[in-house]
Amino acid sequence: MTKFSNTINIKNKRASFDYEFIEKFQAGMVLTGTEIKSLRMGKAGLTDSYCFFVNRELWVKSIYIGTYDWGTYNNHNDRRDRKLLLTKRELRRLEKSIKDMGLTLIPVRIYTNEKGLAKLEIALARGKKNYDKRESIKERDDKREMDRHMKM
Repeated sequence: MTKFSNTINIKNKRASFDYEFIEKFQAGMVLTGTEIKSLRMGKAGLTDSYCFFVNRELWVKSIYIGTYDWGTYNNHNDRRDRKLLLTKRELRRLEKSIKDMGLTLIPVRIYTNEKGLAKLEIALARGKKNYDKRESIKERDDKREMDRHMKM
């Protein structure tokens, strides 16, 4: 039998390579029972997911949360759109910055807080150009070399 863990920490590693984060927000997610059980088993992925607005509400599209093994006909669709919960002030500010400045909202991490509630960390981000990506790779390699020489 699979054991559940109380701490969830699923990251979108690709997002930091493709986007420059400007500001991060914590949002609650509206989930069903089988979705939270699958999350606690670690069956989730954030690649190729993004956030969008519909009627002044924030939704996240294409987050993969695998189906629950022991779920019956109540099981969920693994890539359905999920509603995010933020304050009205944050929602207005994010919607305005997306429209005016041409930024995007990217899911960065799914985790559980102290109360055991699943939260999604989203980032207001700007897409990197190819030369920015090469620069990021070079900085990462230089840091790795410096650390390697410091240990010797």
